[in-house]
Amino acid sequence: MEEAEARVAKLYYILGRVQGVGYRYFAQRVAVRLELVGYAKNLRDSRVEVYAIGTLAKLAEFRRELERGPRAAEVTEVIEENAGVEERYDSGFSIEHDSR
Repeated sequence: MEEAEARVAKLYYILGRVQGVGYRYFAQRVAVRLELVGYAKNLRDSRVEVYAIGTLAKLAEFRRELERGPRAAEVTEVIEENAGVEERYDSGFSIEHDSR
């Protein structure tokens, strides 16, 4: 594997009208298509949190899709942070529930 293909992780916080519009399932479909692993979950403050692991190129494409969102959503901002690679998510991309 070349250096450019190394796996990295990103944490995204999506703001806007993103709950109750199928956003988590949209994120999951896009992640599976891009061969990313991780999760999406609603937060109590009306944001959606998305954690994804993949190559920088695929994560950049993923972010573009997250900014667009599903048809019923109105994304106003996507905040991106670097994150550590957590191997427990290697089995796929899941929908999780906020445990706070």
